[in-house]
Amino acid sequence: MKLATLADGSRDGRLLLVSRDLARAVEAADIAPTLQAAVERWPQVEAALQARYDALNRGEADGAFDFDPARVMAPLPRAWQWLDGSCFLSHGELMQRAFDLEPIEGVERTPLMYQGAGDDFLGPHQDIPLPSEAQGIDFEGEFAVLVDEVPMGCPAEQALAHVRLILQLNDVSLRALAPREMKTGFGFVQAKPSSSFAPVAVTPDELGDAWTEGRVHLPLKVEWNGEWFGHPHGGAMHFGFHQLIAHGALTRRLSAGTLIGSGTVSNHDRSLGSACISERRAIEMIEHGAPRTGFMRFGDRVRMEARLADGTPLFGAIDQRVVRGGLSCA
Repeated sequence: MKLATLADGSRDGRLLLVSRDLARAVEAADIAPTLQAAVERWPQVEAALQARYDALNRGEADGAFDFDPARVMAPLPRAWQWLDGSCFLSHGELMQRAFDLEPIEGVERTPLMYQGAGDDFLGPHQDIPLPSEAQGIDFEGEFAVLVDEVPMGCPAEQALAHVRLILQLNDVSLRALAPREMKTGFGFVQAKPSSSFAPVAVTPDELGDAWTEGRVHLPLKVEWNGEWFGHPHGGAMHFGFHQLIAHGALTRRLSAGTLIGSGTVSNHDRSLGSACISERRAIEMIEHGAPRTGFMRFGDRVRMEARLADGTPLFGAIDQRVVRGGLSCA
């Protein structure tokens, strides 16, 4: 299934089902009013959602309409919990080399993860409002999973049974603010503004063979101001999502609606480009002694999309621009 959230003026929107080709949609709020409600009651609503989704794909769903990704919010506009990993070791290795950092002990055995802000996610075509270009505005292309309730101590071998949906996101980062927050050891606050998500969340079966070993085995194509920036492959995750779920649930249960991110998609093959500016700058520092690429400016656009091998659209595209914001608290 493919699910989205219609922007209707409310904080959490209304649940939609979207056709496999992302051309048509139908409301599903009578089955579950929101995506959060659906995940919390998945065993009770799954069959009804599936039946309507199948009818939509056959062209037989009453009330179906053309799907417009500009009219949707993030699939989950706010989450009880947002946990983001850093599971592509090539990204971390580049940062260490470029900035002459000490290697993080045990990074190949234990996932890196921080708890981010899940209270205000952006939709796929919403502007990204930020206070200042001087804060080092960066994009980060990632994948994520949305889980139902995960019991404390859930082993990795059982964790994928809790994955209800898979998503694609832009984890916006402010690179000039991150070093100080990292040094405190308390995690990110200012350096991680609202993340944005592709139009639809999909059940794992929609990926077919591209969903194996708890990883999204697809390239994520990233464009900056209309120019190719990279298409690194999601299959290069060192830790799969099952391992990330088990890590997050080691000492506590995870509430239904918890989102868990992969971290920036990154590959050792540099010909595939990058999914964030910071990584390109690190490569330039290693190769040339100094970065040559600046960060984003107001008015810049970023586009991200992952498609199936045959070209079938999957999550839809993130396509948004950075704008000046945050000038008033009125």
